[in-house]
Amino acid sequence: MNNWYSEDVSSLFQAIASLETEEECRQFFEDACTVREILEIAQRLKVAKMLNDKASYSTINRETGVSSATISRVSRCLDYGSGGYRLVIERMEKGTQA
Repeated sequence: MNNWYSEDVSSLFQAIASLETEEECRQFFEDACTVREILEIAQRLKVAKMLNDKASYSTINRETGVSSATISRVSRCLDYGSGGYRLVIERMEKGTQA
């Protein structure tokens, strides 16, 4: 387990997992995070999707304005992370095909 993982973090993840709709997620994140934090997470997910679709760093930078350092970080997470981005991307793709 990671050294940042704690009972409080576990509670947070359980709280997020309990949310059932997009509206419930919006309500929770709007209360728990700043607008900037939400936008940054959304932007990283967009970068992950674009990398998953084999977009180049320059294309991603041009379309999103994200720095190459952030693109690189997301790329490392896709390649060597715990699989969270890939899991979400796969589930989102399945959801759009249904």
